[in-house]
Amino acid sequence: MPDDLLLPRPQGLYCPAGDFFIDPMEPVRRAVVTHAHADHARSGSGHYDVAAAGLGLMRERLGQDASITAHGYGEAFRHGPVTVSLHPAGHVLGSAQVRMELDGRVVVVSGDYKRDPDPTCEPFEPVRCDVFVTESTFGLPVYRWPPMDAVIDELSAWWGDCARRGVPAVLFCYALGKAQRILAELAVRTERTVHLHGAMLRLVEQYREAGVRMVPTEPVSESARGRDFAGELIMAPPSAAGSPWMKRFAKASTGFASGWMQIRGSRRRRGYDRGFVVSDHADWPGLLQSVQQSGARRIYITHGDGETLIRHLRDLGHDAQPLRLLRERDSESGG
Repeated sequence: MPDDLLLPRPQGLYCPAGDFFIDPMEPVRRAVVTHAHADHARSGSGHYDVAAAGLGLMRERLGQDASITAHGYGEAFRHGPVTVSLHPAGHVLGSAQVRMELDGRVVVVSGDYKRDPDPTCEPFEPVRCDVFVTESTFGLPVYRWPPMDAVIDELSAWWGDCARRGVPAVLFCYALGKAQRILAELAVRTERTVHLHGAMLRLVEQYREAGVRMVPTEPVSESARGRDFAGELIMAPPSAAGSPWMKRFAKASTGFASGWMQIRGSRRRRGYDRGFVVSDHADWPGLLQSVQQSGARRIYITHGDGETLIRHLRDLGHDAQPLRLLRERDSESGG
C-alpha cells in the first residue's frame, strides 16, 4: 500500500499526504466518513467530508452543530495534493466508497457495501484502482443472498399467517438501512401500515425526506398500551428483544432480518420464530465481483474473518492481504 496515500493508525485509516482519516475511531482534525452507521460515523472530529445523499443522516448521527461538507457522488475535492471523491457503495442511504489519487496512483476504500438492488440508495459503483481495501463481513462461500422478492414473499406470508391467527408479527432488524429497505420493498405490494419502535422513527423520516417511498408507518407509542396489535406488523431494533417494551405484544410471533440468518441454526440460537435473509453487506459472489471489477493489483481485506477470502483471492492470482498485518508492520516500523 502506498504509504503516502493510506496507513493504519490507532485512530483508523490515515492518509498522510492529505492529512485526513477515513471513518476514524476517535476524534481527529479531519474525517472522511463513508456512511452513518455508528461504528463508522463518530462525533467529536473537527470537520467531516460526507456524501451529500447521506447529509441528513449524518446530522442525526454527528449532531446539528458538526462541521460537515457534503459532496455529490463523483465530485472531486482536494486535501493537500490528494484528489478525493466519493462513490456509491449501495450499503445504506448516502453510503460511499472513498477514492484517493496522488501522482497517478489510486486507492479505493470500500467502506461497507452490497451489490444487491436496493430501492433506498444508489447502487454500488465499481471504481478502478491500484489498491482496493474491501470489507469482508460475510467473507465465506456459504453467504449467498436469495432474491429480495423471494424474501419479501416469505415475510408477507408470515405477516398474513399472523393476521389469520390474530397475533402480532414483531420483526427485529437494524434501525438504519435494513428497516427502510424492508419498508420500501413492502411498498411495492401493500399500503398496510407498519408500526415502528421509537428508535426507528427519525431515521425512517430522513429516508422519506430523501424521497424514498415506503409503506405508511405509525409509532408504537405509550398511548397504545391497551392495544393488542393482533395481525399487525411491528418493526423494532434487536435491542428491544426481551425488553419491557415487548410485554405489550402478547403471544407475538417474532422474526429477525439479517444476513446471519443464512446459517442454519442461527435463528434457533437467537430465539426467534422466523429468520429472513436480508443483508446490507456484499455476499461471497458480491465480494469476488467487486474485487474483479476494481482491477486492483493489490487487495486488502478488513472487517470479519477474511482468511477464507484471502486464500481464495490468492488462488485466483490476486495479491491479497489482511489489513491487520499493515497495523503490525506499521507498529514495527516505529511510525
